[in-house]
Amino acid sequence: MARRFSGQYSPGHDQDAPEPAKGGFRGARRTRVGGRVNLLFFAPLPLAVRAFGSGPVDLAINLSALGLLLLAAWLTREGLHAEEAYDARRIARRPAVPRKILASLSTGVGLGLAGAAAGSDLFAPVIYAAAGAGLHALAFGLDPLRDKHAGDIDSFQSSRVARVVDQAEDYLAAMSTAIRRVGDRALEARLEQFQATVRDMLRTVEDDPRDLTAARKYLGVYLMGARDAAVKYADLATRAPNPEARENFLALLSDLERNFTAKTRALMADSSTDLDIEIEVLRERLEREGVHLETPDTA
Repeated sequence: MARRFSGQYSPGHDQDAPEPAKGGFRGARRTRVGGRVNLLFFAPLPLAVRAFGSGPVDLAINLSALGLLLLAAWLTREGLHAEEAYDARRIARRPAVPRKILASLSTGVGLGLAGAAAGSDLFAPVIYAAAGAGLHALAFGLDPLRDKHAGDIDSFQSSRVARVVDQAEDYLAAMSTAIRRVGDRALEARLEQFQATVRDMLRTVEDDPRDLTAARKYLGVYLMGARDAAVKYADLATRAPNPEARENFLALLSDLERNFTAKTRALMADSSTDLDIEIEVLRERLEREGVHLETPDTA
């Protein structure tokens, strides 16, 4: 559905209305899901034409090959999205489903069936299948097969953090899905700003899992409540415009954002205090060993 752009210099813009704060694209990276993946959806389409030019057996084989190749394209796209999310985080669990590996296998089987439908000899379909699976794996790589842990954090703490972060990201994704149904660009931008604030806390917890206990209520109860509020507002707004509900939802986002920002700063301050204590303990230990460190002149 087309949506009107309503920026600062657009006709009809309310000069007295506050501009939405920036930050929705903070930390964004260029995605690798592009032309190569899109090509995978178009490449097998000639099989649909060839399927209806012969008997029922060839029809079934060609359509099966087409379905497997389209499935491989979809799995590849979803696998790349999952890998990007994995790479963007300091602590992460490996994808539960190895989508890219399954895509390679699906590509190989699909090409093997296409070769068999073409009436090739016995070995040609096997060659097509092996070559297709191998080339797909070389082109797009394999899925991450291990959980990602920080070097100084044990696996148990890393798993706890990863579970909480995954749940928080699910809440944020559900909020985006709900607000997208409303078709309000300004509200979507405001939600992206709030999500950037939440992700600052997520990165802080990943850097120091000791902060998880203090942040668990924010990343669990508060985000779940925000998701429920977004869904309820979207249900109201899609039935009929409701300015009062919109203002209430914006006020809720502002209150939550202030609380998340204050809590993140507190967590970072605690981490800085812990670092100062560790440095002081190390300094005293070195002095006991006869190593005297000169304090930098701060004048």
